[in-house]
Amino acid sequence: MVEVYLTRAGFEKLRDELEKLKTVERRKIAKAIGEARLLGDISENAEYDAAKDAQAHCEARIAELEAKLAQVRIIENENIPADKVYIGAIVSLLDMETDEEIKYMLVSPEESNYEENKISISSPIGKGLLGHKAGETIDINVPAGILKYKIQKVERPK
Repeated sequence: MVEVYLTRAGFEKLRDELEKLKTVERRKIAKAIGEARLLGDISENAEYDAAKDAQAHCEARIAELEAKLAQVRIIENENIPADKVYIGAIVSLLDMETDEEIKYMLVSPEESNYEENKISISSPIGKGLLGHKAGETIDINVPAGILKYKIQKVERPK
């Protein structure tokens, strides 16, 4: 069994999504299937087919979330060094090429969200940052080339 590492917020987000799928979405889909059946012959009913597809996607996502949540290990900060970049760390970087300051939080692939500056520890940038300390300058190979960063600060959320 492979453990899924999540922050407490990431765990709660997945748990809330699962609860919504099981309660709200299942009811909406069941209602849509019932309404589509009333339209007549289901063998040539596009609304019925669409509702059944939505039901299959919903059930697949529910199964996926239940499997992940059964394997979750919530990341707590007590056993993670605070001075190095590891999962759960918030890292302030200086792009050496553009002088742009960037801040990322390293998270599991399940929690990654680029718009929220949450990057996966399995992404090229995430892998390149792991284990480094503030003050270090590092080169990270990405598909577009090499990124050169100086780690300004490593912190842990409280």
